Amino acid sequence: MISEGRENILGDYPMANFSASSLFAGVNAGVQNSYAILSKMYSGGITQKNLAEAMTNPNFITSGYGTTFASYLTQNFGTLDKNNDGKLNEKEINKLTSQIANRGLTREQVSSLGGMSGVSANAQATILDHFNDIDTNHDGYVSSAEVQAYILQSKMENRKHEDSQKMINRTSLFYGDDDADSKISSSMLSYKWLQDDNNN
Repeated sequence: MISEGRENILGDYPMANFSASSLFAGVNAGVQNSYAILSKMYSGGITQKNLAEAMTNPNFITSGYGTTFASYLTQNFGTLDKNNDGKLNEKEINKLTSQIANRGLTREQVSSLGGMSGVSANAQATILDHFNDIDTNHDGYVSSAEVQAYILQSKMENRKHEDSQKMINRTSLFYGDDDADSKISSSMLSYKWLQDDNNN
């Protein structure tokens, strides 16, 4: 079922020319690039202390989306540290990128990591606003296929809405404005009425 207001979400640029694959590929690329930088800084594994240090390191802060990624790792360290050794390794980060590619993004990941993809902030906000509608199987993740399907369906709804508005405008033009005063109207029928009245 289409939620109220959905037909209008494509009214401006954010989603009208948006490709779902760009979001997911971009997030994964951002995660991998940022991890590569961190792993060079801390070759023995990334600890929470390492992340706190990285957040104050000018070289890391200015490296793409390093701060965004480090912040996400800090907030979700316990969940990502699968073997509970107090360190994040390449295998654990690969599980994250695999989840994003195969299952999709959680609401938190869209909010925290979406900016790493390079998509506009408005497109990111739109996905968050319509997250429950996009997540059609209600598993708590939005996949690339679900986002793309939502965009296509929204475009169809937008087109229906535009066609309805055109029909309303044409009908209004033909029959006139109910609020128009007496013989003053811009409609086709009112114009003919005025012409006939003047001829008589």
